[in-house]
Amino acid sequence: MTSGRAFVQELNELKDLLNSPKKIIITTHHKPDADALGSSLAMWGYLRKKNHQVSVITPTDYPGFLKWMHGEEEVIIFNEGREEEAAKLVEEADLVFCLDFNALSRINELGEIIRNAPAKKILIDHHLEPEDFATLSFSDTSAAATCVLIYKLIVGLGDKSLLDTCIGECIYAGIMTDTGSFRHPSTNKEVHLIIAELINLAVDISSIHRLIYDNNSESKLRFLGHALLNKMVVMPEDRTAYIAISAKELEEYDSQNGDTEGLVNFALSVDNVVFAAVIIERTESVKISFRSKGDFSANEFARKHFHGGGHKNAAGGRSDLSLDDTVAEFRRLVHEEYSTELNTIKLTDRSSC
Repeated sequence: MTSGRAFVQELNELKDLLNSPKKIIITTHHKPDADALGSSLAMWGYLRKKNHQVSVITPTDYPGFLKWMHGEEEVIIFNEGREEEAAKLVEEADLVFCLDFNALSRINELGEIIRNAPAKKILIDHHLEPEDFATLSFSDTSAAATCVLIYKLIVGLGDKSLLDTCIGECIYAGIMTDTGSFRHPSTNKEVHLIIAELINLAVDISSIHRLIYDNNSESKLRFLGHALLNKMVVMPEDRTAYIAISAKELEEYDSQNGDTEGLVNFALSVDNVVFAAVIIERTESVKISFRSKGDFSANEFARKHFHGGGHKNAAGGRSDLSLDDTVAEFRRLVHEEYSTELNTIKLTDRSSC
């Protein structure tokens, strides 16, 4: 998080803004994941305890395995016929909290509505290269999850006593998923100390893991089997693997929102692979998820070639080409421009003991 005097000043400004009841909107990126929805609903629960009038607006829907979160039933999904209602709430808001995204383009049509709204905007995020649109910005690219920042802000505002089991569950879900169940390099001492505090709030960590990871439909598992058996391509000479999925295949397997989440990690798990992608044909464009290991920057690759970005080792992008042409371009880039770099990446293959 922004360090030193600037952070203290912004924290004090936020505390002043929250000292009296306000109309507040919380929003997050399209197709929210557990960190996006978890941070939003944790903030929603906290601000309601502070007697603010709070609404959570998401640009799109989110996976069914997140619908257990406290407050989820009150979320306004912008693109499901509630555009006018959402726009009115934003126009009347005093504050808009923008969580887990670094640019207003990440919230689709909602972005320009919020940009033009008179409300003060507060950004809380951990992605690289944040857009300069916010009145107050709490951006920390070293944070393991936006939910880490939400926890730290609540404590920093002097309101640790307002944390409860429901808020804690939302925070835990975001941290657990964004750290890959605590296996990514972002899992530091601070993360474990926060988790210990959440356990003290009676957060049932095993139940949350089950709700998110052990809650699969039969069609999702059959789709996963198809993707791994028939669609995964390994480029051993370039230490790369990818999976390309067509819109027809998504329909054939009755793929639901969230069914492709985590698929890219299977490709990345192949022995000696350091870069992986899942390339999916969607209605509006071809969407791509990138993951990498070590010093290879998935973020730079996505930003330079596929209109995207994110974290160093986890990023997303899109392509306006066809699915086949996108795959061909991805293969060409990897083989012709990045093969040498990918083959120089060194990974730790044993513990330090």
